[in-house]
Amino acid sequence: MKTLVIAEKPSVGRDIARVLKCDKKTNGFIEGSNYIVTWGLGHLVTLSDPESYDNKYKEWKMDVLPIMPKKMEIEVIRQTGKQYQTVKSQLHRSDVSNIVIATDAGREGELVARWILKKAGNKKPCKRLWISSVTDKAIREGFAHLKDAKEYDNLYHAAVSRAEADWLVGINATRALTCKYNAQLSCGRVQTPTLAMIAKREEEIRSFVPQAYYGISAKAEGVTFTWRDEKSGSFRSFQKEKMEELLNEMKKTPLVIDKVDKKEKKTFPPLLYDLTELQRDANKRFGYSAKETLNIMQRLYENHKVLTYPRTDSRYLTTDVVGTIHERLEACGIGPYRKSAGKLKGLRLDPGKLSFVNNSKVSDHHAIIPTEQYVDLSHMTSEERKIYDLVVRSFISVLYPPCIYEETTLHAKCGGQKLEAKGKVIINEGFREVYDEHNDEEEENGLELRSQILPKFIQGTKLSNVSFSLKEGKTTPPPRFTEATLLSCMENPIKYMESKDSQMAKTLGETGGLGTVATRADIIEKLFNSFLLERRGKEIHMTSKAKQLLELVPEDLKKPELTAQWEMKLSKIAKGNLDDRKFMDEIRSYTVEIIHEIKTEQGTFRHENITNKICPNCGKRLLSVNGKTAKLLVCQDRECGYREAVSRVTNARCPVCHKKMEMVKKGEDSMFVCSCGHKERLSKFQERRKKEGGGVSKKDVASYMKKQQKEAKEPVNNAFADALKGIRLD
Repeated sequence: MKTLVIAEKPSVGRDIARVLKCDKKTNGFIEGSNYIVTWGLGHLVTLSDPESYDNKYKEWKMDVLPIMPKKMEIEVIRQTGKQYQTVKSQLHRSDVSNIVIATDAGREGELVARWILKKAGNKKPCKRLWISSVTDKAIREGFAHLKDAKEYDNLYHAAVSRAEADWLVGINATRALTCKYNAQLSCGRVQTPTLAMIAKREEEIRSFVPQAYYGISAKAEGVTFTWRDEKSGSFRSFQKEKMEELLNEMKKTPLVIDKVDKKEKKTFPPLLYDLTELQRDANKRFGYSAKETLNIMQRLYENHKVLTYPRTDSRYLTTDVVGTIHERLEACGIGPYRKSAGKLKGLRLDPGKLSFVNNSKVSDHHAIIPTEQYVDLSHMTSEERKIYDLVVRSFISVLYPPCIYEETTLHAKCGGQKLEAKGKVIINEGFREVYDEHNDEEEENGLELRSQILPKFIQGTKLSNVSFSLKEGKTTPPPRFTEATLLSCMENPIKYMESKDSQMAKTLGETGGLGTVATRADIIEKLFNSFLLERRGKEIHMTSKAKQLLELVPEDLKKPELTAQWEMKLSKIAKGNLDDRKFMDEIRSYTVEIIHEIKTEQGTFRHENITNKICPNCGKRLLSVNGKTAKLLVCQDRECGYREAVSRVTNARCPVCHKKMEMVKKGEDSMFVCSCGHKERLSKFQERRKKEGGGVSKKDVASYMKKQQKEAKEPVNNAFADALKGIRLD
């Protein structure tokens, strides 16, 4: 008899099959003497669409809402139906005695496999493979410690409850808004509060009134001293007259060193990466979107197998991983990491003394770290190298000691006022030597106390030739969101909670805020694709459609508190402390309430981005919208669905300012346009790139490299070599 293994994706399935010595490859599965390995393509089964319950739901009509099936059904996803049938046929083979669920280890991964098994009518016993990386070693160890699938039943119930609750609330509220206002308006418990946070930030920016502030600096013997208020400790004041008076008094008296304060300080390495922190850093450093970073991570995890499971919300490791650290260091300690990793050879690791090891702070998966798989950096793309570099340096740095430096603060007095100057000297680089560059973050904004090189002063020294000046600045509004800062707010939205409920705040902190590490990237993408958000440079801006939507959506759906309430209950379901049926009864009652609220709401929606261009399908006027990377014209009629691209951002760089150019028009009329004013026809651009050597295709490069490799293997035997081969040098 054989065991059927169900993985979540083909790449993972192939890895498991190789380890289990399955070598007979067939369409959709791989078979061996003891195992058959098959896979999903992510979800193969999903919750049924409304129309599958009743034909009356095919048309979006207000009078049939809310849609409230007595029993939620599941159906096969049409696009991946062929693979589902493959999995089902393997499940029902007479020579298959049991099943191993090998989907991703988490709430959503549990749902992927369980819905396939339920739809296929499986009656065979199941085991669970629970691993954080897909290296050969991890797979072998995982199969040596399989668990009974029943241990994860409550996790499955929580996953189903989350999916059904989002279906009931999301589909009903979206249909109600869309029908009432005849516009494509979608909402949900995660995307709508995310929009509301952006709206609040924009309101803060709009209502912000800048204030002038003032400070005093004094320069003497190459050192800049900064005035500091003795009472408040601030380096600035909003009272100009007061500062001018102080400045005049200070000019009349000498500047005397009152105290020289030296302290030894330490800076510790940052914690290991979870997915959100990695997405934030990738956005700040490389401009990658959250979705791009997740996709790159998936390739490094699934294809290259050099990093552990990416969809984690923990920045810590468990004690059982500590024993593998040296093996991981050896695997990743190549090329640019050889020196820093090599210094850790033979390092004794005591789990109890490692700050990044904490079992209580790891739920499903530990932090993202390198695997034990040996790395070939030449096989990675430029984007993959950058993300891999972030993770490896983070992993190596936490094993290094803290950076130790001596900070010197000069306290001076002048005219009865206090002034300060600060400098520091590195004693031991510690973890900082792992990184190529160091960014010192200053503690103050505006008129801050900056670090500088200080000469040796002693207490009581009087400084002459002091140059005083009054500094002026203005307060600035909070910055607009970027994807990096939006991810931070989604992870920790407590600031945007209206209620002061400490338990809700604690739950949002523990469960990771709005969405999960796995879904936040998709939520942000959806907001862009629904034309609720648009990007200007790195900044995120709301569209008119989004602003109007927030006026029409029920208040509850705009608050992070709703997610807090749900997650508190889903967590209880996963632990077996709450009946999932009770939770779903509450969700059904809540759905009825919000539909009634939408139906009775007195609101209007108008398209502010309407153009004079006519839809070729239905004859209605088109709307001008900004997609994430393109400008589009879309039909205002939600049932028509027509759209066309007007322009799109390309990777082609402007020869004048080197910014990315937009391509407008189509075919022979295509033209590149830059924000600096430069314009260039596509044909001219291609001619220019060819002259610059930029018109080389990937095929040409591959051919050239192959030729070079061939020549490298051949012996050098040219005429010059022949002429010299017999020469004797005495």
